[in-house]
Amino acid sequence: MYDQSFSESAFGEQGRRIDPVLARSWLLVNGAQYDRFLPATNSRADIVILDIEDAVAPKDKAAARANVTRWLGDGNTDWVRVNGFGTEWWAGDLAMLSGTSVGGVMLAMVESVDHVTETAKRLPDVPIVALVETARGLERITEIASAKGTFRLAFGIGDFRRDTGFGDNPTTLAYARSRFTIAAKAAHLPSAIDGPTVGSSALRLSEATAVSAEFGMTGKICLTPDQCPTVNEGLSPSVEEITWAKEFFVEYERDGGEIRNGSDLPRIARANKILDLARAYGIEPSDFDDVDGPAHVPAPSDTYHY
Repeated sequence: MYDQSFSESAFGEQGRRIDPVLARSWLLVNGAQYDRFLPATNSRADIVILDIEDAVAPKDKAAARANVTRWLGDGNTDWVRVNGFGTEWWAGDLAMLSGTSVGGVMLAMVESVDHVTETAKRLPDVPIVALVETARGLERITEIASAKGTFRLAFGIGDFRRDTGFGDNPTTLAYARSRFTIAAKAAHLPSAIDGPTVGSSALRLSEATAVSAEFGMTGKICLTPDQCPTVNEGLSPSVEEITWAKEFFVEYERDGGEIRNGSDLPRIARANKILDLARAYGIEPSDFDDVDGPAHVPAPSDTYHY
C-alpha cells in the first residue's frame, strides 16, 4: 500500500480524466439517474461511462437517452455504454450520440467483428471499447480485437459467468482473462479492461484488482465512485517499482550509460514505462526519494504495457 503521507490524490485527482489509453478506473453511472452524473465526474474515476444499457430498464431507456443528450449538450465529453448490436435500442442509441461531444462508447455484448465495424460506421472517429461478455464473443476475441474501430477490449464478467456457468474464482477465469490480454497485445491495443467487482468490501476489491494486474489487464470497470481510488492504486506503479526504476537508471548511468548485457534493453524499456506511467497518473517519482526501503529493489514483472 502507498503511504498516505505522499499524496491523497496520487491515485486520481477528483474530476481529473486520464487518457483512455492509460485509464485504470472506468466508472459506470446509471443513465436514468441524472443526479449522479456530476458527482461521478467529480470523483476519482479516470473515465466516466453513462450507462444506458444493463443499468436501465426498457421502460426507462428514453429517459436515459434524454439525460445523456442533455449532459453531452452542455459540452461534457464523458463516455456512454450503448446497447448491443441487434437489440432494438442499438440504432437509436447511436443516432442519439451522432454529432455529440461523446468521448467514446462502450459497446455491450460484442460477439463478432460486424458488431464493432457497424457501430464505427455510425459513429466515425469515436473510440469503441468492445465489451465481450459471452463464450461466443471470447471465441472470436482475436478478430474482435483486430476489427477496425476497436479501441480497447473489456471483460463483461457477470454475463460471461451467466453464459458459461463459471464461478468467480480467479483460477476458473484465468483462461478467459489470458485470452483478453493476449488478443489486445497481438492487435497492438492498450491492455484490456477487467470486469467489475460486486460488493462493498475494500479488501475484496483490492484483491480483485491485484488479479487484474497479474493477468496484465490495466483497467477495471467500477460500479461506484468509492471503488475508483482502490482500482487506481492497484493498477498504478507501486513504490517498489518506482524505486527500482530510479535505482536502475542511477546504476546504468554510473556504469557509463551503455548496454552491458542482454537484459539491459528490456529493463530500460520497463523502467521507462514505470516512470512514464507514474508521471501520467500524477505520481511524481521525486515523491519517493526519501522512502525507506531495502538497499536494492528487485526488478518488477512487466505488467504495464500500452
